[in-house]
Amino acid sequence: MNFLLHAPILQIVVPLLVAPLIILLRNRHIAWGLAMASTLATFLFTLHLFLTVNETGEAIIYELGNWPAPIGIVYVIDVANAYVLPLIAGVSAIATFAARGLVNAEIDIRDHSLFYAAWMLTIAGMLGQVATGDAFNIFVFLEISSLSAYALVAIGAGNDRRALPAAFNYLILGTIGATFYVIGVGLLYMVTGTLNLVDIAQRLPAIGDTHTGFAALAFISLGMFLKMALFPLHFWLVPAYSYAPSVVSALMAATATKVSVYVLIRILFGVFGVDFPGMDSLLGVVLLGLGVAGALIGTVAAITETDLKRLFAQSSIAQLGYMAIGLGLATKSGLAATFINLFNHALIKGAIFLALGAIAAQLGRVTMSNIQGAAKQIPMTIAAILFGGMALIGLPLTAGFISKLYLLRAILEEGAWVVAVFTVMSSILALIYVWKIIEVAYLNDRPKGAPVLTETPAQWISAWVLVAATIYFGVQAEIIVDAAFSAADLFIGGNQ
Repeated sequence: MNFLLHAPILQIVVPLLVAPLIILLRNRHIAWGLAMASTLATFLFTLHLFLTVNETGEAIIYELGNWPAPIGIVYVIDVANAYVLPLIAGVSAIATFAARGLVNAEIDIRDHSLFYAAWMLTIAGMLGQVATGDAFNIFVFLEISSLSAYALVAIGAGNDRRALPAAFNYLILGTIGATFYVIGVGLLYMVTGTLNLVDIAQRLPAIGDTHTGFAALAFISLGMFLKMALFPLHFWLVPAYSYAPSVVSALMAATATKVSVYVLIRILFGVFGVDFPGMDSLLGVVLLGLGVAGALIGTVAAITETDLKRLFAQSSIAQLGYMAIGLGLATKSGLAATFINLFNHALIKGAIFLALGAIAAQLGRVTMSNIQGAAKQIPMTIAAILFGGMALIGLPLTAGFISKLYLLRAILEEGAWVVAVFTVMSSILALIYVWKIIEVAYLNDRPKGAPVLTETPAQWISAWVLVAATIYFGVQAEIIVDAAFSAADLFIGGNQ
């Protein structure tokens, strides 16, 4: 159909236009309906783009206003972002379905329209960052998604006042990260005279080993390290995930940091390239070192937590560490492992936080003490958390196993035995916090006088859709693995 020719822009325009419409109508039921319809439509657009690119093997170039690059802004859909876009849109649609019940339980009824408007802007901003082929346009969409995300976290203050300082810290550090990024883009523009990503990549070799080019690399990298919450720049993540409304935690944990990882990949490998001066130190020393540290420290921090949202927020630091390790290897296999981990971790964390949200809607906070014996009352909800935990460990028949398998394979190909040992150690340590949940939820009795927990299919179905996907891609991993290696090949090619 002809309108599908405009899918690269429609995937962003639809949620962008729905946001002000929700504000104008000011009806919470219509707001959810519009959000649900638009996220489903967006998912269909992104799925169409994925299938088209993989069928033809050619990138889709969409010129806004028919102005060609580098003068105009273009959206470029290739095998890399066509892999990421359906993930963002699909998880967003599932989370939007769950939002109806969770928003009713945790957010003041007067704020529902504002919530869904900010929700749509966040989704549009994330999709825009991934789809655009313009470095400054990434910054524009980065700000759209970030500003609305700060509001989504802060709106949880009606349920937990700690959401306000969490949102403030997120705002401060997020703004610093965005500022570093745009400074780097400005430096690139100063030496190349263009903002188009492909054009920058073509002109960069001519500037050679200059301080300006290296400074641009440093500023952009540091900015994206902050946005993706790479250790030790992760301090905003745990409070934001913990005190935001549950459905916001699910969306952010599944997609927000993954978008930043993708942007970092696009800039480092797609614009600068592995042969750019200073890249070997950035990848082989900084990213690899911080990745290993994050994997270990995030897991150890998760073990010490008793609040389950904080626990799984800490484990996200470890998972982002694994992604950084893959990038730090600077090989096709390592980059593919990061793409695989990016996809699978989004499914796993989305499932876990949606399940936690179903419990939080009844208990407020979800802690080790108040879920004692909960598996007897809410078996499907607890089982979703259990399967997610097993996937984080990397047990076979889960998508997490595929992620760990390809990451370890990439590490061992480079002979980095020390990194492999620390990676395996982090996965083994994850058994501890998962076992703690199993012990209290399955092996303990429900305390006398504890609130009686209930569940209906509407409460757990969203989490289980993502659990089912986690299991499916753990058994039938070819689609994801092939797409990940195609994406890695785009940036590194035959380099191993």
